[in-house]
Amino acid sequence: MSSLQAQAPTGVSDTVLPIPAQRLSRGVALGATVALMLLCLAWEAWWLPVGRGTLALKALPLLLPLPGLWRYRLYTFRALSLFVWLYATEGLVRATSEPGLGALLATAEVLLSVVIFVACALHVRQRLGRARALVASSGAASAAATPAGLSGAGDGAGPPETSAAAPAATAPAGLPPH
Repeated sequence: MSSLQAQAPTGVSDTVLPIPAQRLSRGVALGATVALMLLCLAWEAWWLPVGRGTLALKALPLLLPLPGLWRYRLYTFRALSLFVWLYATEGLVRATSEPGLGALLATAEVLLSVVIFVACALHVRQRLGRARALVASSGAASAAATPAGLSGAGDGAGPPETSAAAPAATAPAGLPPH
């Protein structure tokens, strides 16, 4: 599968290419993750190192989601949207406890973390919404292609809506019937 193709939802046979909004949210998430990684590395190694600069190792976990973001892995977007709050929390603590440049760098860390979260959340929402729409449209297309007499509902003597086997009312998806 190429890096531009997303996994198709169950029931949809063809591959689904990302729409421009998904490319944008992926690009923002990827760019902000790289920026956060570089900020953490430069902050702890050169600008304001704490101790021997070993706190710069906090940038290493940000390398892990990069391949998944590049390949549009939905699981990576979901995991990163949770994982990034560790960096936001650390930034909030240091923004309120360090003076001067440290507070400014911590504020930048918080802002980048929030940008990553929003981009990941939007990407997940777009992907799941599009998958639901594709499954619904493929289900509607297959139902429209089935002749009324061959649908299996009722005895075939009348339309499926008037047959005794058809339910009287259907509940919206995800809700139990009345």
